[in-house]
Amino acid sequence: MTVTLFSSCQSSAKKVENAEAKVQEAKKDLSDSKTDLYYAKQDSISDYQQFKKEAEIKIMAREKSISEFKSRIAKEKKEVKDDYEKKLVELENKNSDFKKKLADLKDDGQDKWIAFKVEFDRDMDELGKAFKDLTVNNAH
Repeated sequence: MTVTLFSSCQSSAKKVENAEAKVQEAKKDLSDSKTDLYYAKQDSISDYQQFKKEAEIKIMAREKSISEFKSRIAKEKKEVKDDYEKKLVELENKNSDFKKKLADLKDDGQDKWIAFKVEFDRDMDELGKAFKDLTVNNAH
């Protein structure tokens, strides 16, 4: 009976020791996860800020290009000039919309951020192509 009691005490002590080890391991895993999350958030913030900065530069460059193109077409015939000006108004409005979207952008989570970035980049590329097509048509 003594052997059984001693062995069950030892078994209980071993169980407590194993449980304590598992608790320590879980605490370490939690700490590691918090650290990983912190760095992931920092990377996301950095990506967001970099994207926003680059997009603002593209928008300003497009505004400048539109302004320069307006100066170039000022000497065109009225009907040609009117056609270009209508198209430029559309491009300016789209550029302004991008500027507003960028200003309204909030950190709504990684998934929404990635979706916004993909759509924004695609739309900016389309606007750039439309502007390029317009200016190429004017090079006569």
